[in-house]
Amino acid sequence: MAELNMLAAINQGLAEEMRENDRILVFGEDVGKSGGVFLATKGLQEEFGERRVFDTPLAEAGILGMAVGLAINGYIPVPEIQFVDFIYPAYDMVVTEIAKFRYRSAGQYSLPMVIRTPSGGGIRGGHYHSQSPEAYFAHTPGLKVVIPSNPYDAKGLLIAAIRDPDPVMFLEPKKLYRSVKGEVPKETYTVEIGKAKLVKEGNDVTVVAYGAMLHTAVDAAGKAAQEGVSVEVIDLRTIVPYDADAILASVRKTGRLVVVVEAPSIASMASEISALVAEEAVEYLASPVLRVTGFDTPYPYALDNLYLPDSSRVFEAIKKVATF
Repeated sequence: MAELNMLAAINQGLAEEMRENDRILVFGEDVGKSGGVFLATKGLQEEFGERRVFDTPLAEAGILGMAVGLAINGYIPVPEIQFVDFIYPAYDMVVTEIAKFRYRSAGQYSLPMVIRTPSGGGIRGGHYHSQSPEAYFAHTPGLKVVIPSNPYDAKGLLIAAIRDPDPVMFLEPKKLYRSVKGEVPKETYTVEIGKAKLVKEGNDVTVVAYGAMLHTAVDAAGKAAQEGVSVEVIDLRTIVPYDADAILASVRKTGRLVVVVEAPSIASMASEISALVAEEAVEYLASPVLRVTGFDTPYPYALDNLYLPDSSRVFEAIKKVATF
């Protein structure tokens, strides 16, 4: 075991899979010699050569269009979109071609690929480098959507995504790239896509989060514990498919739910999870479900720290449902 940050874990996972399968190709803007804007692909071109790790023009639709052609012809492309905020020129390629290829071929063909891209705020990147648009892709049948919260999961989920026969959106919380470290096995392993993780057991309130917000939720749970409130924290890890059974089992135990996401509130994953519990476990609820989210505004630059949910906002929601 080695203690790695998330960037190193992602890099390690890519390298391990590329050594095992020469059909895996990594490409995108500046991912080659320079190793990408965050250095997630540093050293890969040196090890695997320019035919397998290469730079592309600044053309997101072209990057993902090329990924479609490569996947159809037997390769496993792992394209990088430099920031998820830049994926919109390729949005049609994702939702019209990539997500629907298995369906339109009546199951005759799959389209294995992993679209890696930094996501979320917390680095003062302003509204062109800080968005959390995962709900757009969660709403698209045919895509899996993965958002890890720690280095161990990042490596294991990435390897699972590369081995998946269908397309996966792999959103990497850039705030966590270097701020979170953890033990990561040197050997290859996978983390199951669609399986949540029980991070902290509790009896009074369930808090569901993913990505960078998982750490905010854990901090808030610690504050609540000092007030005598026992909080159960669940890390979704993947939002499509998401682990409904884990959420419902926890809510049936605690009777209270807070959902934390950094995306805007309207039509977010927080809304989806709230609806799930309203439909499947309303008779167990002792209080309304509360959502703690970003705001329904463009992502700010100067007020980055106020836009993102912090542990104080989550703690207040926990207290509100606990004392309802």
